[in-house]
Amino acid sequence: MNIPNILTTIRFILIPIYVLIFFSYMEYSVIYATCIFILAGITDVLDGYIARKYDMITKWGTILDPLADKLTLITVIVCLYIKNYLPFWVLVFIVIKELLMIFGGFFLFCHMDKTVIPANKYGKLSTLTFYIVIFIIAFDISKNLNYFIITIAVLIALFAFINYFIGFKKINQNKHQNIDKE
Repeated sequence: MNIPNILTTIRFILIPIYVLIFFSYMEYSVIYATCIFILAGITDVLDGYIARKYDMITKWGTILDPLADKLTLITVIVCLYIKNYLPFWVLVFIVIKELLMIFGGFFLFCHMDKTVIPANKYGKLSTLTFYIVIFIIAFDISKNLNYFIITIAVLIALFAFINYFIGFKKINQNKHQNIDKE
């Protein structure tokens, strides 16, 4: 296991820690939990940077990294919804989107010769936008800003999802064309 994969594993470990702190009775629990979330984000950036810079990219990492991202985001969105920081429609949209991406990725990996669609700029922009949303919500900067940035984040996430779906369809079509040629 290399350093990027260790950092990804740390992100998985931070998920239950986030939940425990978020729902604890300590003062400022949401802010402390957000700090855990930010720490997870830092490990995400570091693992990607180290993997690319030092040529430590592994199939294992290309599978676990996005899974850690998606599980972290789903966990945070569910927690924020439970404490009434987010509307139900945001929860539904994000959970459905992330689960479809997890199952789509699993399908590609298992049924398409271990194919993995790597993160792209739209997915990264979507993730960054949700980090901003979560930060703004945690520090309760402005309710109007919350709603505006949540709407923007969902639209960017939708655009990223469509982009990934197009990539999935292209890979699936190429696979079927290659089978037909054989």
